[in-house]
Amino acid sequence: MAGLVDPSWIPSLKHVEISRVGGGAEAADDVAVTNDVVATEEPLEIRLELDGTSGDRIERSISITMRTPGNDEELALGFLFSEGIVKGAKDVLTAGPCGLPARDGLINVVRVELAPGVSVELDRLERHFYTSSSCGVCGKASLDAVAIQGRFDVASNEFSVSHRVLGALPEALLSGQAVFEETGGLHASGLFDSEGKLIALREDVGRHNALDKLIGSRLQTNALPLENFGIALSGRASFELMQKAMMAGCPLVAAVGAPSSLAVELAREFGITLIGFLKHEQFNVYSRPDRVNV
Repeated sequence: MAGLVDPSWIPSLKHVEISRVGGGAEAADDVAVTNDVVATEEPLEIRLELDGTSGDRIERSISITMRTPGNDEELALGFLFSEGIVKGAKDVLTAGPCGLPARDGLINVVRVELAPGVSVELDRLERHFYTSSSCGVCGKASLDAVAIQGRFDVASNEFSVSHRVLGALPEALLSGQAVFEETGGLHASGLFDSEGKLIALREDVGRHNALDKLIGSRLQTNALPLENFGIALSGRASFELMQKAMMAGCPLVAAVGAPSSLAVELAREFGITLIGFLKHEQFNVYSRPDRVNV
């Protein structure tokens, strides 16, 4: 699985001292002091440098998310792309950490410098990113927002996979999760081709962050849209994840867990094949079953 996970995942782990109760050859009430490995969770602030209204360059903080350190620039870029702020690699001049390290040595701020002339509605950003996207709106309004922002015709995409390829994805996804193997505490998003080969994989404590990292990695190499690939999710399929897949132009999403009702509605509205409860021999297809070859 070399090349799927960036070697910068080492900061994603922390060693902690724990008391382990039972589980050994002695009585169940025995307590042993030992060490354990947990997934790191730290805040990440995303800042934009962009054109101001007076022609000068300004800097704005637009989002703070809890994430697993590693691939932070990809996370920032994927977030900006899936929210419709940048439309491609040409909109970004630079992306990188900024500011002083925290006490543990991590830099928890990423600044993305937009190219001159890239227009951003700062008022809309402040309203959107500091409130819940589901607060005070209905499902139809959410779908309408995706339709306005979407740039790719996913419905006409002819990408397809066999049921055997799909059945092998959970094991392939798990075998590529380096941090999950150590901690058991992370979500993963993987990109796979029609033959089931995993092209890239990203992990994070937040399922939406894992997908943003994956999308951001493709943006960095100017490899969007994801028209010839599917996305595999280690957990459930939410509306937010489907929205990100739609923005990235991906025709098929396969989740090990359950989909939400609005995720199903979005998939059907925009022609994305949505698969849930993915196991080796069985899965459910909630929309566009014509892309699955049985």
